[in-house]
Amino acid sequence: MTMLDRMRRHKSWLKWSLALVVVAFILLYIPDFLRAKDPVSGALPSDQIAQVNGRGVSVLEYRTAYQRQVAAYRQAYGANVSEQLLKQLGFEQQVLQQLITEEAMVAEAGRLGMTVTDGEVRQRILAMPQFQLNGQFIGEAQYLAMLNSARPPMTPGEFEASLRRQLLVEKLRAVVTDWVAVTDAEADAEYARRNEKVKVQLVHVPSSAFLGQMTATDAEIAAYFDANKETYRIGERRKVRYVLVDVESLREGIVVPSREVERYYNDNIEMFSTPEQVRASHILFKTEGKDEAAVRAAAQKVLEEAKGGADFAALAKKHSEDESNAKLGGDLDYFTRGRMVPEFDEAAFGAQPGLLPELVRTGYGYHILKVVDRKAGSTRTFDEVKAQIREQIVGERAQRLADTRAEEVATEIKVPADLDKVAKARGWKVEETGFFAADEPILALGASPQVSAEIFALKEGDVSRPLRVGRGYAIAAMSGRQDPALPKLDDVKDRVRTDLLRDKAGRAASEKAASVAASVKSASDFAAAAKKAGFEAKSSELVARGAALPVVGVSAPIEKAAFALAAGAVSDPIATADGATIVKVVERQDVKPAEMAAARESVRQDLVDERRTEFFTAYMAKARERMKIDLNREVLNSILG
Repeated sequence: MTMLDRMRRHKSWLKWSLALVVVAFILLYIPDFLRAKDPVSGALPSDQIAQVNGRGVSVLEYRTAYQRQVAAYRQAYGANVSEQLLKQLGFEQQVLQQLITEEAMVAEAGRLGMTVTDGEVRQRILAMPQFQLNGQFIGEAQYLAMLNSARPPMTPGEFEASLRRQLLVEKLRAVVTDWVAVTDAEADAEYARRNEKVKVQLVHVPSSAFLGQMTATDAEIAAYFDANKETYRIGERRKVRYVLVDVESLREGIVVPSREVERYYNDNIEMFSTPEQVRASHILFKTEGKDEAAVRAAAQKVLEEAKGGADFAALAKKHSEDESNAKLGGDLDYFTRGRMVPEFDEAAFGAQPGLLPELVRTGYGYHILKVVDRKAGSTRTFDEVKAQIREQIVGERAQRLADTRAEEVATEIKVPADLDKVAKARGWKVEETGFFAADEPILALGASPQVSAEIFALKEGDVSRPLRVGRGYAIAAMSGRQDPALPKLDDVKDRVRTDLLRDKAGRAASEKAASVAASVKSASDFAAAAKKAGFEAKSSELVARGAALPVVGVSAPIEKAAFALAAGAVSDPIATADGATIVKVVERQDVKPAEMAAARESVRQDLVDERRTEFFTAYMAKARERMKIDLNREVLNSILG
């Protein structure tokens, strides 16, 4: 891990799972409206979105976690992380599932009889860097002041309760996964896999070059079809009749007063704000395991050189021990408050562009800091965003109205014939799809694997629950069914011909590649021999696994062959989806035993963490099967829309 990574990871509140623990230190603005009735959804903070074994997840908990996550994303990726983008990514559901998962972990720990004592909570607080000054606890008064400075303020009870939950989850994870171990051989193999590199030359024979030369007779097409019939089997197909609760039509009747739009803007002002940023460079002198006075003296000497006009970037490249950016002249790029450790943050944001006159001391050592640029924080005006806010409120209300309307209609439709009654009473139209397979998009309703799965689970005479589709909600009943069947050749003849021609072209490419391989393997000049055969050899740089190669891009079969060859060796033709490729390994950069040994513990820890995470995830998935997890659909729909 690089030094800059450590500085940034030190601010662990960027991870949602620790947000509850360190909320007092990010000073994140959580507006007062989180504790009030939501002006859009109408939900109360105490309303429960979900219950896990009887333990509730409240609207307040959800909204607080959501706002923290949004702020963390914007802090990391900038103000361009819009609400629309978050919705497209399913961010709301992700946050909800994280909260449910955490509650499930707490429930599982309780089932196993685990507890966290007051002493353990206190010990963790005393050890947290945010509560320390010069290696000592900051004292009760300042501890309370820091909790009180959070917005909204946190009481010691609230903070310590959240910390107790984290410790409980840590205990559960430890009990479940502490047995996981990684041997030296496994760690070394992983280090080699990550770090060994090859430089290759490639000759690619594309099947497309032969496709135009291929022909297929009717007899060949029939034979190919007979040999590959299952490839063309048509699965079960269905069609449905449905009524649609159309969200767009509901939008037309919704009017949002200007005062409500303005209130939303004021209550959510942080959503329209871009925080202050600085761009800085630094030169780091580490103190760990060294004589601090000597390190300070060395840093001071370089600082004087910088003050004397020496090129800062050159000094950083020569002296800085921050391996993440020394080669970049110490450049840290732009960052917002809270991204670095407190001492560094304070110095950077307290300075104007130019070299700081004094060294900055952090837990990592001494820094020579140069602030290169500042970007003031800004807030988009109400006039700039009022149309966007109005659209958002209208959309959320239309969706909420559609939720309610769909639930009402669902109670009125019990059998397929009720579709017509309800449609007639409400002035709607019953629509019908064409036949579709389970893996095909449904025309007019869109592509939704979940909707298709529910329709294919319907029995004759069943009516679906309200199905969320692109246009709103559909309530559907099966109106036709076609059993799985093998098609007649005439029905798929064009597809079979295309597949046969591609197969022939692929085999022709492989045959040509085999003849080329025979000539280049024995040649002293691989590229010249390839050119003589009519193909151009493409060369790569030294690349690690997973890198894109010339012409073929990322290719697992070619990568596997390349890393298995010795330097100077040439492969047999390797079949790919679009032809065949011959690989020559020009150079290998194998790992050195000393480097492998030095990195062994770090790699071992990475692998242990990965395997523990995988096992714990699987364990919790199994544990959740035993739990009773209920979602309050009414509250959920009002919040998530």
